[in-house]
Amino acid sequence: MVERIDVRIPLPDGIELAAWLFLPENTEKPLPAITMAHGFGGTRHHSIEHTARRFSEAGYAVLLHDHRNFGDSGGTPRQDIDPYQQIADWRWAITYLGTRWEIDEQRICIWGFSYAGGHALVLGATDRRIKSVYAQAPTVSGYETGLRRVPPHEVRALEERFHHDERDQLAGKPPVYVPFIDTDTSPGSPAAYPQKGAADFYLHRAPEDTWTNEVTLQSNRRARAYEPGQWISRIAPTPLLMLVAKDDDVAPADIALDGFNRAREPKKLVLTDGDHFLSYIQQFELSCTVAIDWFDTHLRTAEKNDSRPDQEARFAASSLGTDTWVPPIRSLT
Repeated sequence: MVERIDVRIPLPDGIELAAWLFLPENTEKPLPAITMAHGFGGTRHHSIEHTARRFSEAGYAVLLHDHRNFGDSGGTPRQDIDPYQQIADWRWAITYLGTRWEIDEQRICIWGFSYAGGHALVLGATDRRIKSVYAQAPTVSGYETGLRRVPPHEVRALEERFHHDERDQLAGKPPVYVPFIDTDTSPGSPAAYPQKGAADFYLHRAPEDTWTNEVTLQSNRRARAYEPGQWISRIAPTPLLMLVAKDDDVAPADIALDGFNRAREPKKLVLTDGDHFLSYIQQFELSCTVAIDWFDTHLRTAEKNDSRPDQEARFAASSLGTDTWVPPIRSLT
C-alpha cells in the first residue's frame, strides 16, 4: 500500500509548487527518495502518477511536483516554460524533501522524462545531494533538435516573431501564445508539438481545469537555446542511466546517444523500440523496472559517490550565471 500526501513547497519568491509525496506504508523510515517532475508542458496529471506509485511500492518515498506556471502550482504567466527557472525551483524541491523526517537525505535520486530528463542531467552534474540519475528520452540539445524542427528558410521569420513578441511585452502587452499540440484548429500558428503521439498524451491525460492546449511563444525560444548536454560529462561520479527510444521524434535518439558517449562512468544506456511516448506508456513496465534496479544498485554506495571537491561543484553550478540560477544547497557528509 502507498499513501499519497498533498504538499506545497514554498519558494523564496513567494510562489508555491504543488506536489504529491508518496510514502510506502509499513516500511521502516527514514526512506530513500526519488524526486520527479514532468517534461515540457506536462503536469502531475499527465500519466506520471502510476510511475511514482510503482517506485513507492518498491520502497521509495517519491516527491512529484508541478513546475511553476503549470498544473496546481503557482506562477504567471500560465503555461510559460523557463528551463533554468524550473531547475532552480527543483533544487528547492530537493531541499524540501531533505527536511521531511520520513526521508534519508543522503539517499535521494532524480528521475526525469523528456525536458525534465534534460533537467535531471543538469541537476545531476551540479547538485551532489543527488546520488543517482535516471533520464528517460531526455532533451540533450535544444539547438540540434531545433535544426530538425524548423526548416532553415523559416528560421528568420520565427526569430522575428520572437523579437516582436518581446518588444510588445516590454511595452506592456501580454505574451503571445501558440498551440501546444497541433489540432488543426489554429492555421498559421505552428504548434510546439506537431507529432501525432503528443496529441493523445497531452490532450487526453489531464483534467481540463489543470492544462490548456497553449504555451507561450517565448517558451519555444528558450527551448531552442537549452543545452543540458553541455553538463553531461560532469555528472560523474554520480551514476547516470539514460533510456533512449530508437525512433524518438521529439528528443532524437542520435542526439541523445551523442550526449551519452560524452558521459563518464559509472553510466548505463538502455535502448528501446518505439517513439518518444511509447517508452513512457506502453513500455511502462520496462522503464520502471530499469529505473528501480538502477536506483537500488547505486543507493547502496551513495556515500562513496559523493566525492567531488567542493570547489569544483561550486564552479559547475555558478558558471551558468547568477541571475536565474540558485546555487546548490548541499548537505554535509
